[in-house]
Amino acid sequence: MQSSINKIAVVGTGVIGTGWILRFLFNKKHIKIFDPSDKQKKFLLDELKRTSPLLKKYYKNNININNQLKFCSSIKEAVSDADLIQENTPENEKLKIKIIKEISIHTKKNSIIASSSSGLLPSRIQSKAKNPERVLIAHPFNPVYLLPLVEIVPGKKTAKKIILKANKFYTKIGMKTLILKKELPGYLSDRLQESMWRESLHIINEGFASTKDLDDAIIYGPGLRWSLMGTFLTFHLAGGEMGMKHMLEQFGPALKLPWTKLKAPKLTNSLKKKIIEGTKIQSNKKSIKNLANLRDNFLIDLQKLLKKYKA
Repeated sequence: MQSSINKIAVVGTGVIGTGWILRFLFNKKHIKIFDPSDKQKKFLLDELKRTSPLLKKYYKNNININNQLKFCSSIKEAVSDADLIQENTPENEKLKIKIIKEISIHTKKNSIIASSSSGLLPSRIQSKAKNPERVLIAHPFNPVYLLPLVEIVPGKKTAKKIILKANKFYTKIGMKTLILKKELPGYLSDRLQESMWRESLHIINEGFASTKDLDDAIIYGPGLRWSLMGTFLTFHLAGGEMGMKHMLEQFGPALKLPWTKLKAPKLTNSLKKKIIEGTKIQSNKKSIKNLANLRDNFLIDLQKLLKKYKA
């Protein structure tokens, strides 16, 4: 099976598309880009300028923008000779179906078409595509150039050899792949995040805490444990010598208590104001770029620590 993927096309250069481009660049890939917005092209170039000093140290690589990057005037021009197309258009099913169909018409029949959707079903997205067996979801996490997780979600028509080829490629560019056994809306990580987000909205809406209180509740508590062990292994330890068996016996009854409200509250103007004002206070007058630099440096240090302790 041919597994060499060197020529990449990226359709859409928002936050996620730009993140993919940065990761691809520092893994020595050649990339053709299409985005109809000049504003997004400027965003990409600004992010390249902001992150390059940091990423050169992290990846221990230099990049050649003139040699590796090409901006194209159409989807056809961008995808025609690509081995893999990373699609990053807005999270709209009808739009993605349309764009994936157009990509599939103009690209090689054996190229991988990977959508960066964060929750849509791949069977729907591949439904109008030519050769739909090469279409799948490759859901990354922001910032894509640093966070390694990518959820690979096959649709009903996705070929197993395409899943394996995609898995090999993403692993080679330093990612931690998670292949879902079967498709479900929101996949795995976003469903977990969404449950916490919904509960947080209820707590804020009912006046029990601020956005900072809830972030601190994660940062200085379970978040530190989750970065090494996740939820299940952490709870296994909570059970003492008997592990998860004792943990379930001791804390299982709490599942019957009305601790959570997973049905989302109505996002009223009042609730939105509380969230917006709360995060504005938390940002402490730092710009988005300054906060992104802070986050990126922290994630690099944290991943070094994770590698040291992760078996």
